[in-house]
Amino acid sequence: MTGARAADPALCPKCSSPVADDPRFTSWCPACEWNLDPTPAPAPAGSARERRRAEHRDRKEAAARRTVRARVERVYTATAAGRSAVRDPAWLGAAVLAGAVHLTTLALAAGALVLLIAAPTWPLRVLGLFAALLVCALRPRLGRLPRDSALLRRGDAPALFALTDRVVQALGGRPVDTVLVTREFNARFGRIGLRRRRVLWLGLPLWAVLTPGERLAMLGHETGHQVNADSRRGLWLRSALAALDEWEELTRPALYRPSFGTFVELAAAALLQLLMRPFNLAARALLDLLDRLTLRSGQAAEYRADRLAADLAGREAAIGLLHTLMLRQTVTTSLQRMRADHARRPAGRTGAPAPTAGPWQELAARTAAVPPLERERLLRLSAREFGTVDSSHPPTHLRLAMLGSRPPTPARLRPAAAEWAAIDAELAPAARRIAADLELGG
Repeated sequence: MTGARAADPALCPKCSSPVADDPRFTSWCPACEWNLDPTPAPAPAGSARERRRAEHRDRKEAAARRTVRARVERVYTATAAGRSAVRDPAWLGAAVLAGAVHLTTLALAAGALVLLIAAPTWPLRVLGLFAALLVCALRPRLGRLPRDSALLRRGDAPALFALTDRVVQALGGRPVDTVLVTREFNARFGRIGLRRRRVLWLGLPLWAVLTPGERLAMLGHETGHQVNADSRRGLWLRSALAALDEWEELTRPALYRPSFGTFVELAAAALLQLLMRPFNLAARALLDLLDRLTLRSGQAAEYRADRLAADLAGREAAIGLLHTLMLRQTVTTSLQRMRADHARRPAGRTGAPAPTAGPWQELAARTAAVPPLERERLLRLSAREFGTVDSSHPPTHLRLAMLGSRPPTPARLRPAAAEWAAIDAELAPAARRIAADLELGG
C-alpha cells in the first residue's frame, strides 16, 4: 500500500526467528506461528464461579469446533476421492424434513383462515390474526431487487452480458437476466421473484482487485451454481432453513424478558419464557439437523463450482481468486483509509496531494501490494480456525488444497483486453456511484 516505509527486521519473542516487522500488517513468525492471530484474548473472569462458567463455555465451543472440523474434513476427503454423490440419503432426509417444515406452515395458514372466517368468539379471531401474522413471517421469501445496487440489463452492458453468455454456455447453464453491482466484497448468483429471474450480484470492490483471469474464474464459479447441483440454493430447502431460523428467533426466551414492570407482569414474562424455551430448543435442534443434512451436498457443490471455475479460467486463476477472497479484511481496511485520506484532502485546493488514479485503481494497487508473508498468514489462519469466505462455503485452505491436487489446466475462454476494457467502461457509472456512496472521491 502506498506510502509505507520499508519493513524492518525483527526477532520473534517466542523462538527468536527473524520476522518482518511491516507496519502495514500483522507482525508474526512463520517458524512458530507467534501472533498468527493478533486478536487479544478475552479478559479473565473475576470470580471463581464466573471462571468455571467461562471454562465450561470454552470447552463446549472447542468441542463444537472439533465436531464441525471432523464433518468438514470428511466432506473434503469424500469429494477428493470422488465419493460425493449429488443425491445421497442425507439429501433425501433434508428434503423430507423441509417438507415437514412447509406442511407446518401450511397447517398454520389453514388454521388461521378457519379462525378468521368461522371463529364464534373474538378471542379466537384474535388468535387467528396472530397465526396469520406468524404465517406471514414464515412464508418463503422469493427475493426482490435491492434498491441500493446499480441494476444492469442487457442493453446497459452488452459486453458484460456477452461474456456471461459465453461463460454459461461453456458450463451448460442458462443466461443471466440481470446484473446487480453492489458495494460488497463479494459476488453471488441466485434466482429471485415469481419469475425466478437469474441474477448475478457483482461486488465492485472485489471486481476491482481481481485480475482478468480471476474475474473469469469468479464468473465461472458463481454462474456454475446453476449446474453444480447445490440443493441448498433451491427454493425448497432454502425456504425451510429460513422458516426454522424465523421459528428460532420468534421463540427465543430473551425476547420475552422485560427490563422492568409490576410483579404480575414480570411473573407472566417469566412464565412465557419457560413456555417458549421448549419450542426454541426444538427449532434450534431442527435447524442444526437440517444444516447437518445439507452440509455434505452443499460443500461438495462448492468444490464442484471451484472445479468449473478452474476448467473455464485455468487452475491458477481459480487459485488466485481464492487467495484474493481471503483479503476481505485487508480490502475493508484499505477502503477505510482511502475514505479518511479523501476526508482530509481540502476541497478545491490544488496544493493538496491527490491520487494519480481513480479510487478503484488505487484499491487494486493497495491490494496487489499485500506481501506474500501476509497472504501466508491468512492462509495459515484459515487452516487453524477453519476460516471460510462465509458460513456456507468450505474452509478456504481446503478449497485451495482441492484445486492444488488437480493437474494444471489452461483457460477455455480468453477474453481479449479490449473486451475487458469495454466491460470496465460499462461498469464505470456504477463505479462512480459506489465510490461516491463510500466517500472515496474520484
